[in-house]
Amino acid sequence: MPAPKARSFRVAIVGSDTLRGKEIKSVLSTRPFPLRSLEFYDPGVDQEFSKLTQFRDEPKVVHHLEPRSLAGLDIVFLAADVRTDTVYGELAGEMDYRAIDLSEAFNAHPEVPVVVAGVNDATVKAEKPPLVANPNPMTVILCHLFQAVRPAFGIAKAVVFVLEPVSAFEEEAIQELAEQSFALLGGSSVPRKVFRDQIAFNLLSRVEKSDANGFSARERRVISEVRRVMHPAEFPLSLSVVLAPVFHTYSIMTYLELEKDASIAALEARFRKNGIFHLGPARSEGAMSSVSAAGKDKIFVGPIKREETLPRSFWVWAVADNLTLGSAVNAYKIARSLLGVARERARVR
Repeated sequence: MPAPKARSFRVAIVGSDTLRGKEIKSVLSTRPFPLRSLEFYDPGVDQEFSKLTQFRDEPKVVHHLEPRSLAGLDIVFLAADVRTDTVYGELAGEMDYRAIDLSEAFNAHPEVPVVVAGVNDATVKAEKPPLVANPNPMTVILCHLFQAVRPAFGIAKAVVFVLEPVSAFEEEAIQELAEQSFALLGGSSVPRKVFRDQIAFNLLSRVEKSDANGFSARERRVISEVRRVMHPAEFPLSLSVVLAPVFHTYSIMTYLELEKDASIAALEARFRKNGIFHLGPARSEGAMSSVSAAGKDKIFVGPIKREETLPRSFWVWAVADNLTLGSAVNAYKIARSLLGVARERARVR
């Protein structure tokens, strides 16, 4: 009796020209996924055949977007602006498709699961909800770090300092950093459209409005997401973000107070057990950096420092690409879970 034919799926990307849209397209083009078809949609396209893109070296039409366009598809990656993704995320159940929101439009909605693949995707595999929220990249990176450590040693406290890239504020912010850098090196006036203050060769501790305690909505949202993914709701986390003059990658310094005794070697061993992490040689002079992580699908860890005067306390440095590991790869893995696709084999990098 012949083996049953492997199932393939109809997939769409909404917002094919955004940073997130381009990255999920790149991931789908290089990783195994049983595609029957892949269609591209852009809310800015008014007429068919007026815009083209490429997928696996073949030209593809970017279609005009309307609600009936997505009806009955297996997976829709929502990577457009928040307004568009909100509309089409809310239509997922009604129009019989499963949607993964990459724009963070639904991350604060308690009825929409926020998922870090490999950490809390068991519920998604079982229930297969019509809409899933892809978390902020900071959430993805931190949840993997905490999940590697907590089962063995427990976490009494986590304090996190984040250097955020300008690509967190879309393509216009990347352009502004580039233009400011050229202008300063050439002695010209500095353009300021996205950020109120100069970002080139600078660090900005505040680029958004803060609450009464000085924290931004973005910082509060990431803390809330981490607690939803990790459980319990009172997960002991404080986090502060500074905008850095880099195009891509989050650089994160995490201070951990553990509940059980541990060593640097024991922590390194926990990270090495999970293929999502890449560790450098122990106590080497070179440290992981934005250059190490840009465009990669790993979390680069190191160095790890042990505090001698504070029991069970460690500093962990981690760097990861926000668009690749922190967004597209997580969404890709969520899609595989929703569709019941067998787990991808470990990738050698």
